Amino acid sequence: MRAEIETLVDDIKQGIGLLRRHLDWDQSLKRLEYLNQQAEDPNLWNDAQEAQKLMRERQMLEDSIAEIRRLTQSLDESIELIALGEEEGDKSIIAEAEETIRALKRDIDKRQIDTLLSGEADANDAYLEVHAGAGGTESQDWASMLLRMYTRWADRSRMKVEVLEVHDGEEAGIKSATILVKGHNAYGMLKTESGVHRLVRISPYDSNARRHTSFASIWVYPVIDDNIEVAVTESDVRIDTYRASGAGGQHVNTTDSAVRITHIATGIVVQCQAERSQHKNRATAWSMLRARLYENELKKREEAADAIAASKTDIGWGHQIRSYVLQPYQLVKDLRTGVESTSPQDVLDGSLDPFMEAALAHRVHGSDVQVEDIA
Repeated sequence: MRAEIETLVDDIKQGIGLLRRHLDWDQSLKRLEYLNQQAEDPNLWNDAQEAQKLMRERQMLEDSIAEIRRLTQSLDESIELIALGEEEGDKSIIAEAEETIRALKRDIDKRQIDTLLSGEADANDAYLEVHAGAGGTESQDWASMLLRMYTRWADRSRMKVEVLEVHDGEEAGIKSATILVKGHNAYGMLKTESGVHRLVRISPYDSNARRHTSFASIWVYPVIDDNIEVAVTESDVRIDTYRASGAGGQHVNTTDSAVRITHIATGIVVQCQAERSQHKNRATAWSMLRARLYENELKKREEAADAIAASKTDIGWGHQIRSYVLQPYQLVKDLRTGVESTSPQDVLDGSLDPFMEAALAHRVHGSDVQVEDIA
């Protein structure tokens, strides 16, 4: 067996081992056996809601166990085929088995990322806020570039984007914006993007073509399901209405249809101006507020609240998660994981998965994460 294939086989075996540990293999087998017994109980559907919950868990375990068995069997068969091909001198058998092994490696890599997305809200849709830092037009233009970057990433990931509010800059760019990203694992993938993003470039707004450094912050929180209750009443908040800014026609600009809700105890502020109806904007803003309060609790449980709160309060040096350098050289570097790309334009066009995946692994495994440059 060639050295390249031997390395892939070792990586696949290690990946299968990680998947088995993540699933807690022995306990999952016992749990599935118990759930199968419960499924045969004629009294199970006396409580329809509990029965549906049990059947969903059973199906999930069945699928996970079957997939690990499939990967293991496919690897074993490929190894045997290579040995057979070498023994008989049949290069076509060897080539087919090697291609199967390469496909298995890609499959394992994807499934290892899926195991990192096991948080209680990871599968949910996500709200993403962009806020320009200090620096006027420069930072506001950078904020609009980030908004475009995440919209492009969502398009690449076959997710849908709804713009909830945009506050335009005086000359160019945006002061802030909020979008809703709809898709499976939207929050799980985007949650590691919260923090300050730094841009270094020759400014298109500087007649002397000097290099400028700009900052903008990203804030991501999950859309919460209807069955998740977050206690908040009107006495806990201050509600303001104002005229929407930006495009939208004469009606938008002449009525107080936009809504801002401030949660007094935490200082959390949400706002929506997507609809012409103040009633609809108010309902959306309430949903956003409940989501933000829920996300606060998630972050506390993940023991990451301090670091993220710091990145929210100071959009500048010392709280960055990623640096984008366009001049004097081309480099995007994640300051948490060390992952780099020498093609900033691809990143700004939405090629973010390598950064997100490394950040997810870093969050789960700490500093013990393999760092690779990406072209």
